[in-house]
Order: sequence, then structure tokens, then C-alpha cells
Amino acid sequence: MEKRRVGAFVAYDGSNFYGYQGQPNVRTVQGVIEDALERIFKYRVYTHAAGRTDAGVHACGQLVVFDCPNPRMSNEDIKNAMNANLPSDVYVRSVVDLPPKFNPRANVKKRVYHYYILNTKTPNIFMRKYTWWFPYKLDTNAMREGAKYLEGEHDFSAFRKSDPDDRRSPVRTIYRIRIIKLRKNLILIRVEGKSFLRRMVRNIVGALVKVGIGDWQPEKIKEVLESKDRSKAAASAPPNGLFLYSVHF
Repeated sequence: MEKRRVGAFVAYDGSNFYGYQGQPNVRTVQGVIEDALERIFKYRVYTHAAGRTDAGVHACGQLVVFDCPNPRMSNEDIKNAMNANLPSDVYVRSVVDLPPKFNPRANVKKRVYHYYILNTKTPNIFMRKYTWWFPYKLDTNAMREGAKYLEGEHDFSAFRKSDPDDRRSPVRTIYRIRIIKLRKNLILIRVEGKSFLRRMVRNIVGALVKVGIGDWQPEKIKEVLESKDRSKAAASAPPNGLFLYSVHF
């Protein structure tokens, strides 16, 4: 029988992973998922994901695509078998059928990232793995003004991780950036785009925080963007506040 291509929407706590992408001798999300599939199907099943999150970054709706070797299994069977074989910090939320040649890197239309900032004078140790504790006052209105310069199609060289081996085009499209106060001291930065460069969202957050504390005027974001120079931008925000929230195709 022919294999069929399926997509698993996966949530994971990235705190104890060395990122999503499989690597030798370290614990990765891709590694534990493929280990689980190998236990289910008795041989290695290779997967492809919609986003390669860094160490410490979480996901609510990562899309993991693979060819199911057993076409008789229902999507619910696949979900239950995977969850029975995955560690407690990874959970398959649902499984869907996909076209035979579906490629999550190319066929995804939108990725949504959420970044959470805990803006309090004292830390909350129970939120330390899932927010960036930032004790200085942030002007969210100024941050919204700065964010507008990043929307649309631009060369994001100033907001990518410096890596001479990364030869992908730095031109990316951001559909929308929203900055929302979820409650008095918890700020959400929601970034929606087609695709992202490595560390791009964390670098954007770092720049918007510079605006929020008044070190930069909102117009500085436009200046940094047009410079195409990573050294002109702010430091990256830490990974623990970042979630790959959803994937749309």
C-alpha cells in the first residue's frame, strides 16, 4: 500500500531541548518525535517541520509532516500512538491529511509567533521559562509606532542571526505586528509573516524594547531596517518568551 502524507500539530515546552532541528548527541524536538515514530513503525520515519525553533523556544502549533507507513491507521490512531511514545514535554494536538507532495517550508502561507514580556519590578519564578522578565517601564504606544516600520516586504538583514553559511534571501514579508497588554504587567508581541530568518522575531522584540524604554525613537526602527546591518540593531531578546503559536496553509 502507498504511504500517505500527514501533518501533526505539535505543542512543546522548549526549555529542555537544544532546539527543534535534529542534531547528534543532544536532545532535540525532531529527535524525540522521530524516536517515537520509530517505536511505532519499527523503522526510522523522517519528518519536516514548518519552523526550526532555537534552544529554549516553545511551540503551541508547530506543524510536523511525515509519510505514514501504515495507511490503515486513522489520524486519531496516529495522534494517540505518538502521544503514548512521546515525553511529557511534547504533545500532538491533532493529525490531518495532506497532499502527497506537501512541503511545510514552501506550502505554509503564514506563521504566527507570540512573544511574552513580564513587565514587573520583581520576577515571577513560576513564569521564568515562558516570559522575558523585564523590570523597566515600557511604552507600548511607542513600540506600536516602531513596529509599523517593519510591516510589509523588506530586507531584514539587520534582524537576522549573523551566519556566513546562511545564504537564504533576507527579504521577508511581515503581515502584521500587534503589541497587546494581556493584563497590567504582561505584554504580548504577536508577529505574523510568511516566513522568518533565524532569530528574526527575537531580534525584532529586542529592537522594540529599545523603543519601549525610550533609548530609541520609533523612527530608529526604520533607520536600522534600511541599514541592513546587524551591528546597528539591538541585542536579541531571550528565547524563553518566544512561542511558535500557529501555522496556516
